[in-house]
Amino acid sequence: MKPIELVVFDMAGTTVTDRHEVEVCFMQAAARTGLSVTPERVLALQGYAKRQVFEMLWVELLGEKHPELSEYIDISYTEFCSILEDHYLEHDIFPTEGCLEIFEYLKTQDIKIALTTGFYRKVANIILGKLGWLKGLDQHYKSDGTGIINVSITPDDVLKGRPEPYMIQKAMEVLGVKDPQRVINIGDTPSDLKSGLRAGVRLSLGVTNGTHTRSQLNIHRNDGLLPNLLALKPIIEEISEKSLVS
Repeated sequence: MKPIELVVFDMAGTTVTDRHEVEVCFMQAAARTGLSVTPERVLALQGYAKRQVFEMLWVELLGEKHPELSEYIDISYTEFCSILEDHYLEHDIFPTEGCLEIFEYLKTQDIKIALTTGFYRKVANIILGKLGWLKGLDQHYKSDGTGIINVSITPDDVLKGRPEPYMIQKAMEVLGVKDPQRVINIGDTPSDLKSGLRAGVRLSLGVTNGTHTRSQLNIHRNDGLLPNLLALKPIIEEISEKSLVS
């Protein structure tokens, strides 16, 4: 068994405490722009790139060939961006349970840390900045060796966001990790799990203290569901021990 070189973490709901504010912002933007959608449908699309969510929802409502489809998408997405940015600028932001501890543990094991997200870069930077996680990142959001994380990847940096594997693959490329079997992906949504599976990582794991419960995640293919990020430590320790034996 190969040792782990990189853990790829989702942000909101996984490493960043989520109080369902993203869903609330989505519902507010939808209501203000005439988009009829249920909270359950919005929750099911958590983890996707945010503009893609509005595109999917408006297509479901109007059909792909509606002449004003792009305009409706743009209006809703612009309204959502304004609401979301204001929210994160005005409210405190906290790491999730066990997040800082697992980050510290990974550093002691010389395992790299990548953050991926469904947020566009401006919002990702607001969150990273308020947490102090922008420290040590260069203009390409790669660590100079002094930061808490090694790289930050958003849908803006790749061809397409989750559930496609491109953000994970981009993180691997930037950090020089060539073998996906040396990578663990972890998130709190079905799209997080799918992204990891499509990337062919060693483990695509879910945490159940984020936006989705164990029962909501368990119906989706996964390599394990954890109560919090600290539960990742014994998994990595076991892989490390087996890699020494093999």
